[in-house]
Order: sequence, then structure tokens, then C-alpha cells
Amino acid sequence: QVQLVESGGGLVQAGGSLRLSCAASGRALIRYGMGWFRQAPGKEREFVAGISWNGDTTKYVDFVKGRFTISRDNAKNTVYLQMNSLKPEDTGVYYCATEGSRYGLGPRAVSDIDYWGQGTQVTVSS
Repeated sequence: QVQLVESGGGLVQAGGSLRLSCAASGRALIRYGMGWFRQAPGKEREFVAGISWNGDTTKYVDFVKGRFTISRDNAKNTVYLQMNSLKPEDTGVYYCATEGSRYGLGPRAVSDIDYWGQGTQVTVSS
């Protein structure tokens, strides 16, 4: 059973920073692209950031470009999302996810995902 466990969420003021972590078990991540998605209250889950299996390629939704950074440490089987200059609009549940295909360049949509974490709440106050 593949398990993805997110951590690092919390409550911050606008302009602050958080670093999310995603620890995986049941699957070695070295051959798989990974991503972060978020779901705001009353909204659909949306793509935030993705990273290729080897870390050479990253993708970001326009809204977070220049503020968020996705990275991975395959030796630790962990993926990170550094979030800076947070805005109230960033509030939501953030989910770590594994791309279904091997040697992928990173997911770009919910349909690319085969496993999800349980999510971690991020709340940004004004």
C-alpha cells in the first residue's frame, strides 16, 4: 500500500512562509514524478506544482510562480513545497500526489495522479 503523508501546514499571516513535506512509503519515488495540489473551501482541487522523477524539471501554476518552490530528496523518499509570500488566496488543503507513470516529468492535472496524501491545512490570514 502506497502512503503519502503531508506535514508542515498551519496558520500564517499574509507574507509569511511555510514549508510542506510529503513522506512516502510503499513506493520508491525515484522513478516517479510528484506534485502538490490544493483545494480551497468550496472549490475543486487544483494543480499547484510538479516535479519530474529526477528533479530536473519543475512546473507551477501561474498564481504561485516566483513564490513557491517544489523540490525532492529521493534518498529520503520525500517531496517538499516551500511557500513564500503567502496570500490569503493560498488558503486550502494541500495534497501531495504521485504521478502514475514512471519517469514522468511531473503531473499537471488531477487525472495524472494515482496516489494521494491525506492533505494538510494551510490557512493564510490577512
